[in-house]
Amino acid sequence: MLAWTIYLSFAGALVEALLPKGKNALARWFALAVAVLGLLHAFGGFVHGMGQGRVVIVDLAWVPSMGIHYLLAADGISRVLVLLTGLAAVAGVLFSWNIEVRTNEFFAFYLALIGGVYGVFLSFDVFLLFVFYEIAIVPKYFLIAIWGSTRREYGAMKLALYSFVGSAMVLIGLLAAYTTSGSHSTSMIDLAHAGLPVSFQMWCFPLVFTGFAILAGMWPFHTWAPTGHVAAPTAASMLLAGVVMKLGAYGCLRVGIWLFPHGLDPWGFSLLGLGSWRDVFALLAVIGIVYGALVALAQTDFKFVIGYSSVSHMGFVLLGLMTLNQIGVTGAVLQMFSHGIIAGLLFAIVGRIVYERTHTRQLAELETMHLGRRLPFAAWAFVIAGMASMGLPGFSGFVAELQVLVGAWMVRPWWTIAAGIGIVIGVAYTWRALQKAFFSDVLPTAHVLEQEHEPSHRLAAITWPEITGVIMLTGVSLFVGLYPRILLDTIEPAVKALLAGGGQ
Repeated sequence: MLAWTIYLSFAGALVEALLPKGKNALARWFALAVAVLGLLHAFGGFVHGMGQGRVVIVDLAWVPSMGIHYLLAADGISRVLVLLTGLAAVAGVLFSWNIEVRTNEFFAFYLALIGGVYGVFLSFDVFLLFVFYEIAIVPKYFLIAIWGSTRREYGAMKLALYSFVGSAMVLIGLLAAYTTSGSHSTSMIDLAHAGLPVSFQMWCFPLVFTGFAILAGMWPFHTWAPTGHVAAPTAASMLLAGVVMKLGAYGCLRVGIWLFPHGLDPWGFSLLGLGSWRDVFALLAVIGIVYGALVALAQTDFKFVIGYSSVSHMGFVLLGLMTLNQIGVTGAVLQMFSHGIIAGLLFAIVGRIVYERTHTRQLAELETMHLGRRLPFAAWAFVIAGMASMGLPGFSGFVAELQVLVGAWMVRPWWTIAAGIGIVIGVAYTWRALQKAFFSDVLPTAHVLEQEHEPSHRLAAITWPEITGVIMLTGVSLFVGLYPRILLDTIEPAVKALLAGGGQ
């Protein structure tokens, strides 16, 4: 069932590309149908997999001479992230309902990207995972370069270059692991049990982990993320923050930590207080949390605020992974899901609902428009999304960040203290943006007052796709926040098995 998420997405992309030009409504409805079918299969696979361990879906010899297999499998981590991808895919189509230029091509690239993401989360062969990982990079470039806005060519090229540099690092590490293992198999399960030398893991782990972490927005390699988010069209921003950054974090966990566990062992000496790669990457994660929050606090562009907040929140994912304990890593996986939902909602509100009506993202201009009165739905949607982003109890982010903080405290209390500072700053930048964009009491100029009373400058009504998308994403965050066991019961056994060496 889960494999069909991949096949439906790629088949849908092919059909979209062949649809006659000018049939915009047909292209939209077809893309929505494909995305919904993918979500139904993802949800079905999630429900069917409850209580199960790792299940092999497909295992076919692909390049027998090298031991490469078309190997799809799913454990609790995969199922949760596939479900996230299905939700993000449907929401992205809904918030792209206004695309009028080359509509069928837009959704063809969009569905191809979704298919690549599904493939990464279900691949248990490192070569197959790398292929899907690369497939997901190409559509990202075109979505931004063709349908983007602010400095779109620069944003698209920067994202592509960072992605390919990270991919090259990952490929070198995987080829080295394959030749060193002597197992003549690219199966992750076989490589995890190949007994790679500790000395080899010590240098290969940071290479592979950094390669994946670049796409996860790890400081100081994060700069592509805000630029790419701002340049991308709304759906692409939602996917970049919602699922594409999760590809990097997933690779850090599934490949980096699982295949090279001894790469995190102590070095035997200390350098500036750092005694292992675990300490190094935890420090970078904490810096990312605080730095991303501080820069978001200083932004004047509404979308840049959300872009840097994504860098900060992804820092929690990387910090959770570096705890190497069950509660911390479980929190990291739940944070992947939670941030995917919440970031997608924030980008939808800012990039689609607000920007498409006001044609500005500058907070100084938005605060004179009194959008709390003129767009009450958008205002209250952002209030809810902002509370979820801050990690208030009742939302999915609270449970995820709490587990990461507890797991971090068990290892190094100062990690938790530093991350807590980032949370406080996150409250500040969220409420600053909320007040300026929607509830400011700044009086508009006389020119703006005249425009507000002209029929041609009245803001368009909220559409049904926008309402549907907001309700869906908000509902998911609330449901998971109020009943986190629905995901935790699936994630925890998979994390336990992975940390124990992968046996299930």
